[in-house]
Amino acid sequence: MGNVYAYVRVSTQEQNEDRQMLALSELGIAKENIYIDKQSGKDFNRPKYRQMVKNLKENDLLYIKSIDRLGRNYEDILEQWRVLTKEKKIDIVVLDMPLLDTRRGKDLMGTFLSDTVLQVLSFVAENERKNIRERQKEGIEAAKVKGTQFGRPGKPLPDNFKQAYKKWRANEITGKEAAEQCDMPLSSFYRKARRMEE
Repeated sequence: MGNVYAYVRVSTQEQNEDRQMLALSELGIAKENIYIDKQSGKDFNRPKYRQMVKNLKENDLLYIKSIDRLGRNYEDILEQWRVLTKEKKIDIVVLDMPLLDTRRGKDLMGTFLSDTVLQVLSFVAENERKNIRERQKEGIEAAKVKGTQFGRPGKPLPDNFKQAYKKWRANEITGKEAAEQCDMPLSSFYRKARRMEE
């Protein structure tokens, strides 16, 4: 048997990998063999993942907490699984899904079952990602309908804004001059002027 590795991924720098590390801690994996990326799973262009794959040798063993930690894209997960198990000839264990343990059932039936479960889980992981995005979009739309404001609150209009706006509208001054009178960037003046017209 070769070396034992683990791969951990969280989507952003702010997210915490403790949950995954806790699950892996009982396996006695050497710290230098645990690779952690704090990056989206949309593709496999992740520095620690690529470094790990480069170090993997035949008969090594790779642990991951769940299939979505490997990646989020259905086709990419299947392709990476193939590269790791067929080209690199390593074994993979997915802790959350005991059926995804390539050490078991090296015969045709075991491989078939493992591949089938992988395809289903990969599809579910990608589908969930799409559902999350759709729910976020729906939530934002619903909040906007209720009048929720997103982003920082805007600065109050300067006292002389209406006066400068009227002069600009009457073509007495340019937009740039109106913005300067109000001590604001030109783009802000136009944006606030548009809101006033609405």
